[in-house]
Amino acid sequence: MKERLGRLGVWFMTTISEVRAEEELRGAAAIEELGYSTYWFGEGPNTRESFTHAAVLLCGTERLNVATGIANIFGRDAVAAANGANTLADAWPGRFTMGLGVSHAPLVKPRGHDYGKPVATMRTYLDAMDATEFGPPLPERPPRLLAALRRAMLELAATRAQGAHTYFVPPEHTARAREVLGSEPILAPEQAIVLETDPERARAAAREYAAFYLALPNYLNNLRELGFSDSDFANGGSDALIDAVVCWGDPDAIAERVRAHHEAGADHVCIQPIAETFAQQVDHLRSLAPVLTA
Repeated sequence: MKERLGRLGVWFMTTISEVRAEEELRGAAAIEELGYSTYWFGEGPNTRESFTHAAVLLCGTERLNVATGIANIFGRDAVAAANGANTLADAWPGRFTMGLGVSHAPLVKPRGHDYGKPVATMRTYLDAMDATEFGPPLPERPPRLLAALRRAMLELAATRAQGAHTYFVPPEHTARAREVLGSEPILAPEQAIVLETDPERARAAAREYAAFYLALPNYLNNLRELGFSDSDFANGGSDALIDAVVCWGDPDAIAERVRAHHEAGADHVCIQPIAETFAQQVDHLRSLAPVLTA
């Protein structure tokens, strides 16, 4: 699976919810040709549904790996998730990775669910998935990664999945996560990037992106364990915090951050270019490809 994911992928969320499927498919095809190995996408209350979204992307590309980053376990019951992932694995062997996560209480409660204890909830969900019998013969079971930040969920990812997908984290977290996971499980952090060398403009774009995540307790609690405090979270985030979770600069600076994650223990890094439109994100990936995918 590590070989399939490759060393470098891409990650998208908001902008792909603002374009028609045909435009996203053109972008995905371009990303495939640029040499990025895996296409990750998020799932929220107003986005495309994860498994049908993955099917569209798999249909429209030839070899690109597609990964949910993540499929919200409150968006479908465990049987539906298991059957959906198995269907994709049957149709496109070796090209789909299922990332699962518990999301966040402010996003789950409006859907009518009780958030509960994240690790216990995920363990129960995985139990139900593993008990689901799929009728058609499969070439292989689809691999799964868990969205994990802190020790207990990372430990669950190491024992009940193929590894962990981490988000909104610096390389220091990658090193800690690798220590918890051990050497074999996959570790695939997301890294937000801003292709801009002017500090003021770059940090302004980074703060606009980070504002949503700095309102979610799961991310704040994880950042506190890394030494950040409430003062770092105020007023859009301190420079130190913003620079830690969002890499900005020229292609060489971004390549150095990707290397830092790999040196800290990441098997795969998925970069999320911060831009106003999906087309601009693809353009940024095109500019970075000679440095990152060589």
